[in-house]
Amino acid sequence: MTLRERLKATIPLELAGARLDQALSKMFPDYSRSRIQQWIRSGHAAVDGRQLRPKDPVNGGERVEIEVVSEPDERWGPEAMAVEIIHEDDALLIVDKPAGLVVHPGAGNPKGTLVNALLHHTSALSAIPRAGIVHRLDKDTSGLLVVAKTLSAHKKLVDLLAAREVQREYETVVLGDLRRDLSLDGAIGRHPTRRTRMAVVHDGRVAKTYVQVVHRYSGLTHLRVRLETGRTHQIRVHLAHAGHPVVGDRSYGGSGKRPGGLDPELADMVAGFPRQALHAARLSLMHPLTGKRATWTSPLPEDIETLLRTANECSRKGQSRQKPDSKQG
Repeated sequence: MTLRERLKATIPLELAGARLDQALSKMFPDYSRSRIQQWIRSGHAAVDGRQLRPKDPVNGGERVEIEVVSEPDERWGPEAMAVEIIHEDDALLIVDKPAGLVVHPGAGNPKGTLVNALLHHTSALSAIPRAGIVHRLDKDTSGLLVVAKTLSAHKKLVDLLAAREVQREYETVVLGDLRRDLSLDGAIGRHPTRRTRMAVVHDGRVAKTYVQVVHRYSGLTHLRVRLETGRTHQIRVHLAHAGHPVVGDRSYGGSGKRPGGLDPELADMVAGFPRQALHAARLSLMHPLTGKRATWTSPLPEDIETLLRTANECSRKGQSRQKPDSKQG
């Protein structure tokens, strides 16, 4: 489905002497400069009825008419799949993604992804870059994602993410007793020898993660985590580097063997936990249409809830065994 929209405006006199693409970028900030350049080159932008080049200067006072055109990306097709959409309006969708669902088609996952499900739900997303998805979650991370439904909403959401004005809060369960809140800022880049993984490295990209202790159990800790940056595997890498890998995270040391020091029942559950116990629980941003902050939340999924209930029960059992016998003597 090709998206078409017509924009009309007069170039302000204060932009006299500017390149055409620069002037139009200032006049229509909802669209990126590269996209505006594309429209100029393809003949979809007219200045007083004439076709100009992106670098041609403007005088101010000219009448501009742009036919906004976005062709569909035909690499991905729609598939009828269940997807939980907790909010939808003219600008965006908020999706609550289950664990196990890949976000984008790719090598090894040509179909059956969130993108395929979204294209079935709203065919117009085929004309939005990356089907409107502006950030992603790992396959085995559950929780909230925002999806842009229009080009202007996409541009605004990308800008908000770049300016670190999208607040993303996660809940997770990690190995070990973490006794205080943490601020983690190790730079993240490719692992020096395991290239499919990330690591804290001296020449990596800046990454900041804020960790708050929700509850400590015997050998496990429930955390609330807030991202300031959005590096690949950031939470998992930072927590593993701090010595507290996420339960179920086979890539970064959170499972695969039965951890010592835990109640046997809990140790078995941790060893067999099928995915990283990480959930995107809260998403907050300035809405592209209203300019007001909007917030959405998602409850913990049943697998993490069960893990926490078991941890609580095992901690209670351990505490009761440690109490002195009141019937001594």
